[in-house]
Amino acid sequence: MNAVTPDLFESPVEFQGTVPIEPGAVLLRGFAGPHATTLHADLMRVVAEAPLRHLVTPGGFRMSVAMSNCGALGWVSDRRGYRYDAIDPDSGRPWPPLPASFMQLATQAAAAAGFEGFAPDACLINRYEPGTRLSLHQDRDERDLRQPIVSVSLGIPAVFLFGGAKRADTTQRIPLGHGDVVAWGGPARLHHHGVLPLKDAWHPFMGACRINLTFRKAR
Repeated sequence: MNAVTPDLFESPVEFQGTVPIEPGAVLLRGFAGPHATTLHADLMRVVAEAPLRHLVTPGGFRMSVAMSNCGALGWVSDRRGYRYDAIDPDSGRPWPPLPASFMQLATQAAAAAGFEGFAPDACLINRYEPGTRLSLHQDRDERDLRQPIVSVSLGIPAVFLFGGAKRADTTQRIPLGHGDVVAWGGPARLHHHGVLPLKDAWHPFMGACRINLTFRKAR
């Protein structure tokens, strides 16, 4: 990962307010911005222990988005399927624990979005480079689907797609910048979502890429 020294940040992003997307889904514009320096340091420690990698789908395709995990459980994919596992298959060791800064951000963002008491046990770390995308999908590998998803954007901009319960439903295109957080649950918990191909850009947080931290209660 091509890290950039966080003290190069010239204008820290501040929380700019809550934007409803639809019932059960909320955009918290700039919510993670004030925590960027701490998040950066903790992120670098996590990926030093559990490096980002390109997983393979059950169909044998290499994912364009590089990923890792931290927390009691990590999301993995291979020819056997999608699942959560307490062990990093690359190292044979448990995933790094959730940093306190990650946990604090996730619980506070969830509460701000109306989901009090959220206590994630998994954080998926995704690195998007220009040209990479994430196709529409549902997050449904978690045991308790009453728990929300909290998704944090850091680095270069992206366009988040948020659709409906059916994959063919109309999607909203939501521009996301550094520090933006999207949280969804309740009636929107199983709605399809994805990311359009990223455009060329650069940001002091991590250079020419976007980092997405997705917090979940998997068990």
